[in-house]
Amino acid sequence: MVTPSFEIVRPVVGDSPVLVEVPHAGMGLDATSAGWIEAPTCYLAREADLDVDRLFAGAPRLGATLVVAHVSRMVVDLNRGPDDYDGVTVLGGPDRNQPRGVIWRLTSDGRAVHRDRLPQDELERRLELHYRPYHQALRREIDAKRDQFGFAVMLCAHSMPTPRRIGPADGTAERPADLVPGTRGGTSAAPQWIDRVDRTCRDRGYRVTHDQPYRGGFATSHYGRPADDVHVVQLEIGRWLYMDETTFAPKPEGFAQVTRLADQLVADLVAQATARAQRPGGVT
Repeated sequence: MVTPSFEIVRPVVGDSPVLVEVPHAGMGLDATSAGWIEAPTCYLAREADLDVDRLFAGAPRLGATLVVAHVSRMVVDLNRGPDDYDGVTVLGGPDRNQPRGVIWRLTSDGRAVHRDRLPQDELERRLELHYRPYHQALRREIDAKRDQFGFAVMLCAHSMPTPRRIGPADGTAERPADLVPGTRGGTSAAPQWIDRVDRTCRDRGYRVTHDQPYRGGFATSHYGRPADDVHVVQLEIGRWLYMDETTFAPKPEGFAQVTRLADQLVADLVAQATARAQRPGGVT
């Protein structure tokens, strides 16, 4: 059984307005969920953001709070809304098509995740055991940062697989972007935080495309409120940069390079946030 569902690692020395959230790196199951899941165990790894927690493990040393989930998204997807499911997935659910909501019905390649539709009480059990405690804790961390510093900045760290087909039908290939900051069209964070992520990534030689193909999930839309001084940027990292996507084994050189990027990104956000917090009134 996965225990606990998540962990919070606070800065080793000092503090800052910055948090790093990693909601999809876990592969943990609880005993009841395991009894429902039909997809082979390899899919726990295939659908996880493997090693993203390790890439950002240095965040507390650099002054940021790190929030990492250990439960698999095959149990409950922490980057979806609690009501984001359909009646084909959960008995009595809404009449719509949502195969990969807070409860996944299908894997990315169309394989059934569960052996049958889940009853409402199993959905509620997963929400109560894993989902609500995670988001309650995340909200407390964000609110504590804002209360202390006047604002909060959260980086939501994810990974993305190589697209199945790259380029047009004639077979020519275009290298996909290495990194995709998602801000729902620039609405989840003020421009200076989006620009900081962009500049750090580009300065280290990576190709960056904003909001394509990932605009940001639940955390970005739910917590990102620039008007309330909570700024959230989702960052998708190309898995091909740091792992063998067939075996899931890290590529030593690539893993080291992306780890250095993660450290630099956190350090730059912390430096910018600390400088702002030290101004009178914390104003930009």
